[in-house]
Amino acid sequence: MEVGLRERKGGSEMRVVEAKAFGGPETLTVSEAPDPVAGPGEVVVRVEAADVMFLDTLLRSGWAKNFFPVEPPFVPGGAVAGVVESVGEGVDSSWIGKRVATPTAASGIGGGTPTGGYAEKALAKADTLATVPDELGLTQAVALVHDGRTSLAVADRAAIQPGEWVLITAAAGGLGTLLIQLARSAGAQVIAAARGTAKLALAQRLGAHAVVDYSEDGWVDQVRDLTGGVQVVLDGAGGETGRAALAAVAPGGRIIGYGNAAGGFAAFDPEAAAAQNITIISLMEITASGVDWNALHNRAQTEAASGRLEVVVGQSFPLAEASAAHAAIESRSAAGRTILTV
Repeated sequence: MEVGLRERKGGSEMRVVEAKAFGGPETLTVSEAPDPVAGPGEVVVRVEAADVMFLDTLLRSGWAKNFFPVEPPFVPGGAVAGVVESVGEGVDSSWIGKRVATPTAASGIGGGTPTGGYAEKALAKADTLATVPDELGLTQAVALVHDGRTSLAVADRAAIQPGEWVLITAAAGGLGTLLIQLARSAGAQVIAAARGTAKLALAQRLGAHAVVDYSEDGWVDQVRDLTGGVQVVLDGAGGETGRAALAAVAPGGRIIGYGNAAGGFAAFDPEAAAAQNITIISLMEITASGVDWNALHNRAQTEAASGRLEVVVGQSFPLAEASAAHAAIESRSAAGRTILTV
């Protein structure tokens, strides 16, 4: 049975997208599955938009199977937005009919699996529901379920001060585009690192004071020449890109490594960091620090609904074209958030 779905005997069926096997985007196939039934503390959401994460592509490929106990066939997707259709035992019936954005029931910070979202209906825990403001579209709302709260957690932990130089890697991604704006609002000078002219142009439009292309040799030297050394690195790229960013940090600076798009979280050199009194903070440290993720989610929605925070949805695909969404992410052509519409 697909993760995140429960069978109801004699019930109706819905469309889902399943990863039929570990492999490429072509393994994603539209199928039918029984409608989900809300258990205690759960609701069923009639999905209008589903988030597509880089992590989804890793899970589908089999790369992440040692970290998440999922075997094909399974329904990917860890976040949805839509309308609550039914509620389970112990859940206030006033949720029915409300527009919500939420992680799926199977998903979770620091645990769970990002599954169950690529579907016409999805299970969610009542405790994770966020009511979507009227001023915010559901496509934008679902893009904030993961990125909105994470960007605020990262920015809060970074404690950015006015006038500081902040380097953001993977700056044109869903998290990066939000962090550019949050760093600017904190009074920082932002240098955005991304790949290709289109992504750099997006970063500039969002307020980056300077941009560098980290697919080019010598990009760290460019950062140091422009800034004299940054006080903060917000690393969404990870891998070798993130590791190299350590050389751009001024003594006494700080790095938060929260992304792994370039091939795993960055393996920063602790001795080199200590020699320069550079503080390294991992995403795991943030997730283990007692953050109120629901409060951050609601705060992100409020900022977006008020127009103070732009949610960049760079590309959207109908549910049946989930494979194209995954291909766009893996080709590095996707900017901002990638969304499935139902």
